Amino acid sequence: MLRPFQTFKVVPSLPEELTPLRRLVYNLWWTWNYEARSVFISIDQDLWNRTRQNPVRMLGEIRQQRLEELAQDEKFLQDMHHVCQNLDEYMAQEDTWFDLHMGDEATDLSIAYFSMEFGITECIPNYSGGLGVLSGDHLKSASNLGIPLIGVGLLYQNGYFHQYLNADGWQQESYPLNDFHTMPLQMEEDENGAPVTVTVHYPFGAVVAQVWRAQVGRVPLYLLNTNLDDNPPEGREITSKLYGGHMDMRIRQEMMLGVGGMRALDALGIEPTVCHMNEGHSAFLGVERIRKMMRERDLSFGAARELVASGNVFTTHTPVPAGIDRFPPELMDKYFSKHYSRVNLTRRQALQLGRPPDADPNDQFSMAVLALRLANRTNGVSKGHGKIAREMWHHLWPGMLDQEVPITSITNGIHHLSWISNDMERLFRQHLGTQWKENPADPGAWEGVYDIPERELWRTHELRRSRLVTIARKHFAQQLERRGVSLQRGLEPDALLDPDVLTIGFARRFATYKRALLLFHDVERLADILTNPSRPVQIIFAGKAHPHDDPAKEYIREIVHLARREDLRKHIIFLEDYDISLARYLVQGSDIWLNTPRVGMEASGTSGMKAVLNGVLHVSTMDGWWVEGYAPQNGWRIGKGETYDDPDYGDRIEAQALYDLLEEEIIPLFYEVGADGLPDGWIRKMKHAIRDIAPFFNTHRMVQDYTEKLYMPAKRQYETLTADGANKAQELAAWRKRVRQNWQAVRIVAVESDVDKNEEDVPASADIDIIARLQLAPLTPDDVLVRVYHGNIGRQDNITEYKTTPMTHQERDEEGNHIYTATIPSGQSGMYGYTVRVSPQHKELEHNPLPGLTLWAR
Repeated sequence: MLRPFQTFKVVPSLPEELTPLRRLVYNLWWTWNYEARSVFISIDQDLWNRTRQNPVRMLGEIRQQRLEELAQDEKFLQDMHHVCQNLDEYMAQEDTWFDLHMGDEATDLSIAYFSMEFGITECIPNYSGGLGVLSGDHLKSASNLGIPLIGVGLLYQNGYFHQYLNADGWQQESYPLNDFHTMPLQMEEDENGAPVTVTVHYPFGAVVAQVWRAQVGRVPLYLLNTNLDDNPPEGREITSKLYGGHMDMRIRQEMMLGVGGMRALDALGIEPTVCHMNEGHSAFLGVERIRKMMRERDLSFGAARELVASGNVFTTHTPVPAGIDRFPPELMDKYFSKHYSRVNLTRRQALQLGRPPDADPNDQFSMAVLALRLANRTNGVSKGHGKIAREMWHHLWPGMLDQEVPITSITNGIHHLSWISNDMERLFRQHLGTQWKENPADPGAWEGVYDIPERELWRTHELRRSRLVTIARKHFAQQLERRGVSLQRGLEPDALLDPDVLTIGFARRFATYKRALLLFHDVERLADILTNPSRPVQIIFAGKAHPHDDPAKEYIREIVHLARREDLRKHIIFLEDYDISLARYLVQGSDIWLNTPRVGMEASGTSGMKAVLNGVLHVSTMDGWWVEGYAPQNGWRIGKGETYDDPDYGDRIEAQALYDLLEEEIIPLFYEVGADGLPDGWIRKMKHAIRDIAPFFNTHRMVQDYTEKLYMPAKRQYETLTADGANKAQELAAWRKRVRQNWQAVRIVAVESDVDKNEEDVPASADIDIIARLQLAPLTPDDVLVRVYHGNIGRQDNITEYKTTPMTHQERDEEGNHIYTATIPSGQSGMYGYTVRVSPQHKELEHNPLPGLTLWAR
């Protein structure tokens, strides 16, 4: 190994006339601005594509002669200055959505958004799939809306793997080295020009991380990299691969993200008001934030925890326990034991932060539980997922009903300007104006879709399908070439796919629950559908399996083998190395976007939203976002959301339903044309889908929801608890401790109602007076909330669709019992019932009630 004596960065030698390009290439605003990308394309289109649309690398590789030519090209200079002026105006804008809607109340708001991955552009491969792309879209919309948000993540030297298939169709992984100096990234420097670094201590020694920045419009994204010469080998590996390695590596990465990420903000002089944990990977930030509060404000752990939790938001993305990161106690001891003492906790107390109330000493430490414990506001990513999450985490709040578990939902969306095709964007601009670009969450901005001439819309869609076929052929030919396969007869690129045939896209992370093989349940029936000479169909598959997920890899292998059948080889292809670039072509050029997750397993999903924006119709099981997005005029559903005890039986039923949809509805609608030669019914469905789905399923609406429902309430509570030396945080911690210590003394002595005195049936809608006698000492009526839960009696003699009525404290009786009263209606005819519940009450705990402290009348 040859070590350099000195290193230095070589930068493009830009003529003075082209210096504005430096400012442009380092702001990822260009990733969603077509005029900006057009400037780069006009420099050298082939080089632009070869560098994976990386303007920094392109300028570093281009011939100096070409730069000199551009410096004399008046049209190029005019276009460049126009785009740079637009960027300057964008960055200086003062009437953003946030400015106009949040006003003075939002002064000093600073949101730190932590995520394990960020998918912003293909030339920064810092993402694996949907979670990363969602994080990137979140940042882009925050920038457009003017929300004061900062991204925090890790910068991976090898990123996520590149996928290729061997001769048998088995997925292989390669990890090319990323050169950060040739990416649109900049190293952060202090006032002396030295790199900004942070240090996190591990059992094998101190690990230093260097801070890099990707500027996403108005939003800075800070990324930590540990691949530094002075770090021990175990430390350098921390930011090597995204989701690579074993659990030992995972906890190292999550410590660097949470602990190191908070320290990076501190080193940059940033004091966030709100920290948003996008999945539980970054939950250690809560512990680090508590440590900082205890040191700087001289607070107890309890008071610091109240303060930190008030300003933390947690978004959970998984609907199954298996998707949660869990660490054995001995691994926590190995890596995190020093942090126990830094926040004045015993080992048992610290481990209990990541465990349910009734945990065994050997239970694993859950990062999701830690996030739930250290965030007062939690959400799932669709309405259905919010319900599943409440059921999934109900055991953390024993005694509460599922509906009361403090987990809400904010449905995911997409950054519309990043995913719409250039051709469709031009069509929309012509017929819808610009309001849909600036305010996509306004339904009125999309009404003009109905005014687009059918022929123009169809011609645009056909153009995108043709481009998809061209790219797919080229991509597939390169796959064969890399594999050393000669282009045999029938495998020539031009013989693959047909630009005029109904095209189904299935592209996503390959996990078994997504059921990529559902379509192949009856291969012969599928073959008949695809090869119908008058109404043929073709399918393009793409997607990566996790390196350790052999069952998912087997799915890919099966598809590849089936696609080699003589009758199917022109109708089915699998494209390797699915990434943002390939995704863009697929969601913009397919006719059908197919989604087949097992019901209850898909938290949200977003690829179908991208497809619908481009006029691609969605076909899916009723799971994730499609439960909210489906309507008969917008696409098709496979089943009605049924779940099956026997998965094989469910697969068989839903596969037949999918074949029926294709044969009876989808294929006929696509191929039936009117007198004008256009598939009028299909085009009408395209328009309905765009109009109904685009206004809601976008990240502008999503980030507005986060701001109004989570960020701003968190800011208010955080500021309330911070005021006056954090007195209210200390009071709240003392109150929590007092209630916990004395809750066992609370008893419901008696519950009475006037129904007890009446042996006859109760008339419908009659008022029923209820009295409850409670023993509270040493707590007071101010410490508790007493409610009546009432409703009709359903199955198993349980109350269904309950209502709640608060009880009012009246007095104390001679025995010292506290008397509470309420009046409820008897409801409609039939069996009706009620019960009484007592729970702790504090005005600062409305979003995160005390777990385990509830008392029901028995």
